[in-house]
Amino acid sequence: MRMSSYFLPTLKETPSEAQIVSHRLMLRAGMIRQTSAGIYAWLPLGWKVLQKVSQIVREEQDRAGAQELLMPTIQSADLWKQSGRYEAYGKEMLRITDRHDREMLFGPTNEEMITDIFKTFVKSYKDLPRNLYHIQWKFRDEVRPRFGVMRGREFLMKDNYSFDLDAEGARLSYRKMFLAYLRTFARMGIKAIPMRADTGPIGGDLSHEFIILAETGESQVFCDKQWLDMDVLADNPDANGDLKDFFTKYTSIYAATEEMHDAAKAPADLVTARGIEVGHIFYFGTKYSAPMGAVVTGPDGQPVTVEMGSYGIGVSRVVAALIEASHDDAGIIWPDQVAPYKVALINLKADDEACRSTCDGLYARLQDAGVDVIYDDRNERPGAKFADMDLIGIPWQLTIGPRGLKAGTVELKRRATGEKLELPLEEALAKVMA
Repeated sequence: MRMSSYFLPTLKETPSEAQIVSHRLMLRAGMIRQTSAGIYAWLPLGWKVLQKVSQIVREEQDRAGAQELLMPTIQSADLWKQSGRYEAYGKEMLRITDRHDREMLFGPTNEEMITDIFKTFVKSYKDLPRNLYHIQWKFRDEVRPRFGVMRGREFLMKDNYSFDLDAEGARLSYRKMFLAYLRTFARMGIKAIPMRADTGPIGGDLSHEFIILAETGESQVFCDKQWLDMDVLADNPDANGDLKDFFTKYTSIYAATEEMHDAAKAPADLVTARGIEVGHIFYFGTKYSAPMGAVVTGPDGQPVTVEMGSYGIGVSRVVAALIEASHDDAGIIWPDQVAPYKVALINLKADDEACRSTCDGLYARLQDAGVDVIYDDRNERPGAKFADMDLIGIPWQLTIGPRGLKAGTVELKRRATGEKLELPLEEALAKVMA
């Protein structure tokens, strides 16, 4: 993408309404624009990051055996009345009446709808287990939306739902999602620690929150220091096994939210930090399947009410959490895995023929190699170009200028460390393409 034609409305000043780092930087970096209280338009740069995060989520769901579908945002109130949650959910639910006076709602979650879909088509134990997911917009009418997309009213969420014949099968599905979540966040370059949690309005008796440690986190959390050095991706269990040993290993290391913290059980080497919730998983048995009649014929020919679990990742919230966990005074520092572009190609002197020719050639080579590259071809001051690239957080900055070209070198900067190297062009390219 050429900066001269890119819709990237960056801001030099910090907007007065932004209270936390991620909100300030997302507005300044031209990622989002507020359209009403707690509701945001995602501009091209922000949308690109959102897609990168969504793709990692999708790949790990697929790897765990979940199948993607897409459910509508508007739901019938009748489904929620069947489960008993329509009145109980409270004012966060946006209730709607259509032109035929039918009661509808903008879905805050999808347990009822997916249960209704499942029970319509699945009638036998032979068709179990099943795990279905989608990535879709949700709406919860927060009384005080704040902190940008961290606590907005409309948000993008991955939610999936497992259906099993018995409790043991359901707990296996839960363990598979536990592994998938650990892998998902690790692949994004962040450490999300699973902490035993209250089930809240979702219901059930087994639940874990996945928490990212960040100085600007919204809540206090406690964990064993060994969590800081754990490499989840190096611990690669058989995803088709029972995962009991894996689950025991990761749930036996102390980690607790403030509400669940027990000082008597805490280890001596305890870390106290702030945390941001980015995922939540639940096993709730027959809480929804029983009232909604999700029943299959069992091996003995008798009806069995299926056991269920649900699993959520706040995809749009993850984007903000990544920024909270990884930034400096100059702007965002994206992990490579979710960065909107891998390389920022900076032409220091756009009206210089040699610089322009070299940059155009490099831009074409990077694109042909499948490298996401943003090319700053604007006729702007070098300082403004560097400030913009630091602000939007591109992992590598490859700078071409007349002086370097005469010496046969280019400047390569690593955004995360600030390290700058003067390298021959081909050597610099090899680094960013690796």
